[in-house]
Amino acid sequence: MAYARAMVFRNPTVEIDEVAYASQVSKARLVPDTPTQTMRTFGGVDKDRDSTSWTLELAGHQDRGTGGLAVALDAAATAGDPIEIVIQAKAGTGQDVATFSIVPVPVEFGGESGNWKLFDATFEVIDQPVFSQSAA
Repeated sequence: MAYARAMVFRNPTVEIDEVAYASQVSKARLVPDTPTQTMRTFGGVDKDRDSTSWTLELAGHQDRGTGGLAVALDAAATAGDPIEIVIQAKAGTGQDVATFSIVPVPVEFGGESGNWKLFDATFEVIDQPVFSQSAA
């Protein structure tokens, strides 16, 4: 029997400071990092696990026009204020949602001749993401 909540990451919603950017984003992925140190001693193995930190991998169009994602990220980086991100895995009620804040940084400009003008950036997540289910 197939798992009932299995889903393809299709038609996700991506909001940055309450503005929808799904049509400009090609990748939105939260990545955890939990550093672990291991030391082997004559008496056994000692392990130390640090707190998990998160990063956001975000890719999309380098749109620097009105309503563009790249211009919004650049402006937030210039202002120096954290921005809130909400990613919903699939539109609809009862879907997986992650809400978190990031430290904005400017995104790249330009590219290779004949290719889409895209960016692919990694952002530091502040504290921990909050995972929930969508209400609407």
